[in-house]
Amino acid sequence: MKYDIKNIKLAMLGKRKIEWAEKQMDVLREIGLRFSKTKPLKGVKLAACLHVTAETANLMRTLKAGGASVVLCASNPLSTQDEVAASLVKDFGIPVFAKNNIDRAGYYRHLNSALDTKPNITMDDGADLVSLIHTKRKNLVKNIYGGSEETTTGVIRLRALAAEKKLLYPIVAVNDAATKHFFDNRYGTGQSTLDGIIRATNILLAGKTVVVAGYGWCGRGFALKARGMGAKAIVTEVDPVKALEAVMDGLEVKTMLQAAPLGDIFCTLTGDIHIIRKEHFLKMKNGAIVCNSGHFDVELDLVGLKKISKKVETVRPFVQNYHLKNGKSINVLAEGRLINLASAEGHPASVMDMSFANQSLAAEFVVKNYKHLEKRVYDVTDKTDQYIARTKLRAIGVSVDKLTAEQVKYLSSWEMGT
Repeated sequence: MKYDIKNIKLAMLGKRKIEWAEKQMDVLREIGLRFSKTKPLKGVKLAACLHVTAETANLMRTLKAGGASVVLCASNPLSTQDEVAASLVKDFGIPVFAKNNIDRAGYYRHLNSALDTKPNITMDDGADLVSLIHTKRKNLVKNIYGGSEETTTGVIRLRALAAEKKLLYPIVAVNDAATKHFFDNRYGTGQSTLDGIIRATNILLAGKTVVVAGYGWCGRGFALKARGMGAKAIVTEVDPVKALEAVMDGLEVKTMLQAAPLGDIFCTLTGDIHIIRKEHFLKMKNGAIVCNSGHFDVELDLVGLKKISKKVETVRPFVQNYHLKNGKSINVLAEGRLINLASAEGHPASVMDMSFANQSLAAEFVVKNYKHLEKRVYDVTDKTDQYIARTKLRAIGVSVDKLTAEQVKYLSSWEMGT
């Protein structure tokens, strides 16, 4: 078995983390039990480009239980938990190509190693595998049934490909499932982003002003959690509907230029490029903290920041202090990469349970239906969302009502009025 990880001797620690996470992943466990009996992925080669965490490890175990031959590479240079990678290789026989803090060349070498297995299914978090296939590995398309995408940024890239009629195989937009973005993006990102900021800085949130760039589901979750910790939140947006929603949620909405001198902590969660630029950095308070919780590190214009700086020094793990030429300093966390996975552990297992349940079922859907699928982006079905939600509720001991026959008839009729 080929693999490339940091240290196989870390496997024992990794296995403990994987087993701890598994106890909180009830929906995925139920799917895994069914997969182990029915083998819906038998004979399928699956390449996954995901954050190498304990939660992801349990997804890989589920897919393997379903009969798939799986290989895993990292979807971000700073998100790999090296001990988890070691355990996947040693304890579960799953090839992994991932090392924490690997350089760009090594990162893409790992992506290519995963693709060298000639997969039938791709599973992405950010669409890097899909992008590589569409640019440099088109020869692999003949083997591919379809794929799935985990995150907002990746779905944006894929829908752009599909709109230009350039998407070469069908993709399931796992991110857009209700049981993914309502929970993973909102509650998972909200908690894990704050966790990453606090671990990196040991700063007190209470009384601080936090500037939240983007009021999608991730931004909403982060703003909610920041307020819960006693911070004041300011939202910046380009979408007037989302901006209005933030106002109705009791938040201040300003442009980034207006917010720049007011914020103590800035976090981007947009999926777009250069949200915070030179003109914003120059207006910030001395000692302001800036980070990103969007998938790619392009949300902060760090090249522009470096041009207006006279010195950059690492003052804590994951904290770089930029000394500006105007005499102020700006603290950038985790090199502008995903703060919640760089300096923390990512989302809690309980919320990733639903996301990875969607991923497992998306793989099963592709295998069952690929001969009839078009080269476009598919949504997760309502039936799948309902199943995952019901299973999660049952696992946490929550019951919901059922419609009576009278109620079903009423909702499906038009005759009865006032």
